[in-house]
Amino acid sequence: MAIVSFNTRDLLAACLESLTTCSLPFHVVVVDNASRDGSAALVRRRFPWVTLIDAGRNLGFAAATNLAIRTLRDLHPTLEYVLALNPDTVVGEGAIETLVAFLDAHPRVGIVAPRLLNPDGTVQAAAFRFPTLLMTVLDLFPPGEVLPGRLYNSWWHGRYPQEQSGAAPFPIDHPLGACMLVRCAVIDQIGMLDEEYFMYAEEVDWCYRARRAGWAIWQEPRARVVHVGGAATGQFRARMLVALYASRLRFFRKHYSAPIADLHAAIIRAGMVRLILGAWRAYANRTIGHDELRSRLWAYGSIMRL
Repeated sequence: MAIVSFNTRDLLAACLESLTTCSLPFHVVVVDNASRDGSAALVRRRFPWVTLIDAGRNLGFAAATNLAIRTLRDLHPTLEYVLALNPDTVVGEGAIETLVAFLDAHPRVGIVAPRLLNPDGTVQAAAFRFPTLLMTVLDLFPPGEVLPGRLYNSWWHGRYPQEQSGAAPFPIDHPLGACMLVRCAVIDQIGMLDEEYFMYAEEVDWCYRARRAGWAIWQEPRARVVHVGGAATGQFRARMLVALYASRLRFFRKHYSAPIADLHAAIIRAGMVRLILGAWRAYANRTIGHDELRSRLWAYGSIMRL
């Protein structure tokens, strides 16, 4: 199991505790990206069975995950599967066993993910189609208050409606990267995560490459994992917003044609103009203060210059 930690000490502790219910043999590698909250010390003190790598600096999610995976495979050369897991998750009893059984039973499935739940037990959107221009438009130009509920949970916005109610496993383009069981044969064929993604979209890129190589990707709803979401990235909201759009741009430029990538970039720039105007309106109406205005303008301006 590969876990990357960044200032998520208490959540990381709950995550590691939840893994102790797993009946299968497993090895956990935690890469700590220079946390300042005592995460590394906590792992050393409370979880001596975990292999801890103190990176000494923030490597980014993709690079740190790759480091954890390489360490696992060096320690266990015959390893079949790697579970990439966020520290803000609590793995339900039997979830890992269910995911492993699914890959055992489906040799052409390269990646399987669980159903993610919010802390209140509701289903969290975690199964998506690969990005499209329409999805970019819907993200940046919401169509109003009448349609979004139906529209955003439809395939138009990259969603799988059966995720909210269905109990049967189903194929997807890619999961949310909070929890993914990956076949090592897939890694051998397509390589590791692209470390040019500092944060966000690295799992989308990985799954896109896996699909192009002929591997299927599924969600197995009978495996349940609670995901808090945004625990690490929310610490630097403006910077992470810039990182999000930088990663999305990288994905389009890497995998789609130049005209599609250019149109994607143009839609983003237009969306940033809309958000800049909205930020000034909010400031004029005194719904946000000067510091928040400055933070938003910096982020939106930085995204326009990507």
